[in-house]
Amino acid sequence: MTEQDIKEIETLLSSPKQVVIVPHKNPDGDAMGSCLGLYHYLIKNNHHAKVIAPNDYPDFLKWLPGNADVIVYESDKNSAESLIENAEIIFTLDFNALHRAGDMETLLENSKAIKIMIDHHQQPHDYATYIYSDVAMSSTCEMVYDFIDLLGDAPTIDAAIATSLYAGILTDTGSFRFPSSTSKTHRVAANLIDKGANHSDIYNSIYDTNSYERLQLLGVALKNLKVIPEYRTAYITLSQDELNAANFKKGDTEGFVNYGLSIKNIVFAAIFIEHKQEGIIKISLRSEGEFSVNEFSRENFDGGGHTNAAGGKSDLSLIDTVEKFISILPRYKNTLNP
Repeated sequence: MTEQDIKEIETLLSSPKQVVIVPHKNPDGDAMGSCLGLYHYLIKNNHHAKVIAPNDYPDFLKWLPGNADVIVYESDKNSAESLIENAEIIFTLDFNALHRAGDMETLLENSKAIKIMIDHHQQPHDYATYIYSDVAMSSTCEMVYDFIDLLGDAPTIDAAIATSLYAGILTDTGSFRFPSSTSKTHRVAANLIDKGANHSDIYNSIYDTNSYERLQLLGVALKNLKVIPEYRTAYITLSQDELNAANFKKGDTEGFVNYGLSIKNIVFAAIFIEHKQEGIIKISLRSEGEFSVNEFSRENFDGGGHTNAAGGKSDLSLIDTVEKFISILPRYKNTLNP
């Protein structure tokens, strides 16, 4: 984002505007944290802002300040469509291609509002008037902090903004253990704590709220864990029947894929989750070092993301998807075993 872009956005936001803020479909901590952090900032500056999520999100994010004001498109389409139709500005956060907004894609595409993208994923599409894209950033929440700072308003960050942004940074950095957690990330986190983010409460609200059913499902996932040592790869499968037996709720499988990556000598991990209602297998991929799961997913599973964290999908059955995955690995043997 150029200095000229910042000046134009400052002018744009100098008077109250009708603003809509949109995360990607199946929003995670970074998506909701960045949206709500920006929401509180805009409300504080007298804008008429609303967060519209394409679909529902996990309960462990619903404590975030401002959550009660979020509109979920899949359950309140009339309100969402009216707000988008009347919006003067639309922020799209934590995604960089409109199809990532799910059923809201066409609605956003047809909107005449000025669009502002803030995102840290690779290969952004050119749909927004203003694009703030930085793949080196730990999270979109860190970018929203920078965006507020670029507008000269970092001193005005309050506890609600700080809490929202800290939550997203915490989740997208794997509690600050991923390589994307730079010294600057830690300085931003420290500033957010100084502004009122209670780091221990935030951690407990996100990670220490396990249900009995989720832990039972984790047990099933670990039982299904397989290792392919010649490719330094591990994978987990979860069928729809296994999800149903554990009374699966959205977000229950969050972080499961990392168990595969925690195994000694494993550098590539995947989880395949059957979703019969959508007719797809949802895939999460993680890696360590130079192996790019972003490229792997884009090339094979209609997905993408970051170098070390990405997602994808498959229209095949669960068994056929895993067979495809295993059949592909020999093509990457040299990268997985440098």
